[in-house]
Amino acid sequence: MSDPITVPKAELHCHIEGAAPPTLVKSLAEQYSIDVSSVLDGNGKYIWSDFTTFLKAYDVASSVFKTPADYSLLSEAYFRMLAAEGAIYGEIFISPDHAQAAGLSYRSYVEGLAAGIERAKTDTAIEGRMIAIGVRHFGSASVERVAKEVIGNPHPMVTGFGLAGDERSGHPANFSKAFRMASDAGLGTTAHAGEFGGPESIIAALEFLRVKRIGHGVRAIEDKELVKRLVDEQIVLEVCPGSNISLGVYSVLRFHPLNMLRREGVKITLNSDDPPFFGTTLGKEYVSVSETFGWSLEDQVEITQTAIEAAFCDDATKNRLLVRLDSVLQNPGTS
Repeated sequence: MSDPITVPKAELHCHIEGAAPPTLVKSLAEQYSIDVSSVLDGNGKYIWSDFTTFLKAYDVASSVFKTPADYSLLSEAYFRMLAAEGAIYGEIFISPDHAQAAGLSYRSYVEGLAAGIERAKTDTAIEGRMIAIGVRHFGSASVERVAKEVIGNPHPMVTGFGLAGDERSGHPANFSKAFRMASDAGLGTTAHAGEFGGPESIIAALEFLRVKRIGHGVRAIEDKELVKRLVDEQIVLEVCPGSNISLGVYSVLRFHPLNMLRREGVKITLNSDDPPFFGTTLGKEYVSVSETFGWSLEDQVEITQTAIEAAFCDDATKNRLLVRLDSVLQNPGTS
């Protein structure tokens, strides 16, 4: 019953450029005569050794996506892979700053990604949405510009706004205006915190950005009062265990605090972050965490249910997804 395909999954935290399959990066690099040999080895694996070289590899791999059609290939490939692992829903972080670097307008970037998600949905029935992110180390003016762009060019699949980038750069107070604009426009909001930053980074995100979801957030475990606050306010953590291990936040999975947080009553979801860079997939996250902490099928389904309930999509879509999830519990062996 713990076969990964039979557990319906949902993902809330994945950077779409960071999900680029090495095979796709290689083929586009050849098409555009871009040298990616410094970041892709002969076995089709990304080359990096620490957070700084990871960011460099990420930027080089992202640079091969130049047109809306390239981005639709990327989103279609990713959502098909998710669906093949039993996922019924996925949210991707999209980066208007990366689109701008490629010379694409925000609108054409989003339309390209949406076309790929739609193609995957037609064949697999997976639902997808997008969360546009501002990059905190680019400064508050840059993050506000992204918020204005998203609000000024509404797209039915762009349903969230988030903050990513270097947690050690820029206090959340600097970004409160951008988040207020996004919330007022009806977008769901989330912010990366509590990964490289300690509990104080999570507290600041809750205070100044008023988010209901935190990207990562696992270092809340270091502050008992904060754990209680997360439970009381029903804040959902987008936990990325494989990413945390790869980047050295924790040494091995059994020392990762996600199970302790869950036992305290914190709402937890499982996510892959930048899957091929960290040698993981959403399916692998469900399996490795369940094996390490002895989770049952019901535990895994509860994780998916938490993700669907916290998803930045409309109630009708949520209800359809919850019915699909429930039907698997009623009829094991189907998804």
